[in-house]
Amino acid sequence: MKHIVLISVAAMFFVANPSFAQQKGASSSEMKTKEVGVDGLTLHYIELGQGTPVVLVHGTLEDYRTWDGQLEAFSKGYRLISYSRRYHYPNEWPKDATDFSVSLHARDLAAFIKALNLPPVHLIGHSYGAFIAFLVARDHPEVIRSLTLGEPPVWPLLKTNPEGDALLSAVITRSIATSEAFKQGNDEEGVRRFVNGVLGDGSYEKIPPPVLKRVMDNVQELKGEAASRDLFPPTTCEDVQKVKAPTLLVDGELSPKAFHLVDDMLEHCLPSVERATILAASHQMEVENPQAFNDTVLAFIAKH
Repeated sequence: MKHIVLISVAAMFFVANPSFAQQKGASSSEMKTKEVGVDGLTLHYIELGQGTPVVLVHGTLEDYRTWDGQLEAFSKGYRLISYSRRYHYPNEWPKDATDFSVSLHARDLAAFIKALNLPPVHLIGHSYGAFIAFLVARDHPEVIRSLTLGEPPVWPLLKTNPEGDALLSAVITRSIATSEAFKQGNDEEGVRRFVNGVLGDGSYEKIPPPVLKRVMDNVQELKGEAASRDLFPPTTCEDVQKVKAPTLLVDGELSPKAFHLVDDMLEHCLPSVERATILAASHQMEVENPQAFNDTVLAFIAKH
């Protein structure tokens, strides 16, 4: 199978939802970040609470600030760690991000966990971050206690499904439009095309200004995705079967169909799997319905 070269459309990020700005409780923006060196670069993170570590892995155009809706609930019983991935705020932006790939980020994450000398962690990933978490669980099982995947865009799996292959073609078309805007030097237009391609026409225009600022803080990462020639590694059911950690697949009830198809295939292939649907939520379920998301994931990791 050839590598699929496309932007991770809907490997998302935020939602244009007023409730995001209204979240109460612990706020990552009010916490002092910590730093750790990984593979020649510095990654910033925050941590809260004590106990078994829970590591959060954000998606596209996100950073450690994305998980505010989870900080209070998870830190009551766990050592919660939220980090910003390579090329994400407030980490350094290189001039060239064309080495961007899910495999690169997975290597970073495994090294990050080991650099903090953590015991096996409950690893929770959203979207592109969930694909990263999946690879770490597959290739570094010694660092994983349990795995929670929030709609990972494991698009290579769709190549084996006739319906999925058609959906994948639509994803590629939207990706090309985004990439063209970046090539023209128009960052805002590139993000607008990406957002509207994922959430529907007009969604970009509904983003609250504070959220839009955070999105633009991370535009370098999306540009890296657009320029990458090795964004997604080939992935088969046999690859998925190598993940031995107990795994929870979390769907948004209203999410795009492509994500549901991927989760269908993951559910079929994973050796130890549970699945849950967050009602009244789309792809960014941890923001749109944080209480249901938190309750669901906490109940799962409590068993492991």
